[in-house]
Amino acid sequence: MTHKEALRTENAPQPAGPYSQAIVSGDLLFTAGFGPQDPATGEVAESVAEQTRQVLRTLQAVLAERGATLDDALKTTVHLADLADFQEFNEAYREFFSEPFPVRTTVGSQLANILVEIDLVARLKS
Repeated sequence: MTHKEALRTENAPQPAGPYSQAIVSGDLLFTAGFGPQDPATGEVAESVAEQTRQVLRTLQAVLAERGATLDDALKTTVHLADLADFQEFNEAYREFFSEPFPVRTTVGSQLANILVEIDLVARLKS
C-alpha cells in the first residue's frame, strides 16, 4: 500500500475542486497545477512573464512547507494558453532555476482566463 500525505498551505491558492495542493509520497512531492492567482489578493497579472513569476513563487511556497526549494524540482509541466508566448515565459522561468534544470514539458492548453499553469515533481531531502 502506498502512503500519501496531502500538503496544504495558506501561501498558495486554495483548491477550487476535489484535489490537493500537493501530495507527498515517500521522498517525492507532487503539486497540483497552479495558476497565477496571488494567494493573498486573488489578483492575476496581465503579462505571461508576471504570471509565470507568480506561479513559481506559489510553487516555492508549497515546496517550503516541506523544506524544499525549486532546486529540488525534478520535472515541471507547463501549460501556456498561447505557445507564441513561449520566449517571454521561458525568460521569466529561467530566473527561478539553476543548473541542472528540471526536465520540462511545455504544451499549449485551453486555460480559463489565465496565460500559464505549472505543476512540478520534487524530491525531498531526507
